[in-house]
Amino acid sequence: MEMNTPRLPSTRVLVTGGTSGLGLAMATALAGAGARVVLTSRDRARAEEAAAAIGAEGLAMDVRDAQAVEAGVQAAYERLGGVDVLVCNAGIGMRSVNPRFMTDPESFWQVSPDGFRDVVETKITGTFLVSRAVAPRMLDAGGDGRIVVISMNTQTMTRPGFVPYGPSGAGVEALARVMAADLEGTRVTVNILLPGGATATGMVPDEIAAEVRERLLDPAIMGPPIVWLCSPEAAGVHNQRIVATEFDSAGMS
Repeated sequence: MEMNTPRLPSTRVLVTGGTSGLGLAMATALAGAGARVVLTSRDRARAEEAAAAIGAEGLAMDVRDAQAVEAGVQAAYERLGGVDVLVCNAGIGMRSVNPRFMTDPESFWQVSPDGFRDVVETKITGTFLVSRAVAPRMLDAGGDGRIVVISMNTQTMTRPGFVPYGPSGAGVEALARVMAADLEGTRVTVNILLPGGATATGMVPDEIAAEVRERLLDPAIMGPPIVWLCSPEAAGVHNQRIVATEFDSAGMS
C-alpha cells in the first residue's frame, strides 16, 4: 500500500546497533526523511563509516556496559542537542552462537554460557541500560519522548534450537511492556516494532538454500513504520506491538 512518507526535519534519533541489517535500514529511512540520526556500534570505525554513507553520525557504544552507555548517550545528546527518539535495536543473532543454526540446530544444553550471556546481555541488558540513560533525560526535558524497542516474531522466541536468541526477544518484549507501564501518564511513549518474518541480514547463514533466501524480507520493510513512529502522526501511540509486514499508518491512527 502506498502512503505519504512523513518528514522529520527537526527530529533527533539515536539508533543502537545501526551499522547493518535492521538498524541500518531504519537509520537510512530516518535520515532520508530528514531526521538527524546518531547510530552506534561497538566499533567506532564501523559506526562512523556506516553513518557517513547515509548522512548520519556514528559513535562507539557497548550497550552491555553501563559506563560506556552513559558516555555514549551523553555524546549523542551533545551532538544532536537532545534525543527525541531512541531506537533500541542492538542485538546479536544465532549465528554468533551456532554458525549453522539453520541446518544443524543445537539444543539449549549445548549452548555455551558465554554465548548465551553475550546474546542476552546485548539485547536485554543493552535495551535496559540505554533506555535507563535516555528516559530520565526525556522526562527532565519536559517534552515528548519516544522509545522504540525492536523485537521478533513470537514463533522465533520459542523455536527449537534458538537458545538464546529466542529468549532474548521474549525478554526484551517483557521489558518494553514494563517500561511502557512505568511511563504511563507521561509524555514519553514506548512501543515495540518487529519485521514480521525472517529478514535478509548478516545474521542469516551463508549456506541456506536459495529458495529459503528468496523468501527473506528486505530489511527496508522497517523503514515506513519506524519513520511513522517518529512522526507527529504517531503522537500518543503507546504500548503497541507493530509488525512491519502488517503496517498501515492509517490503521494505526
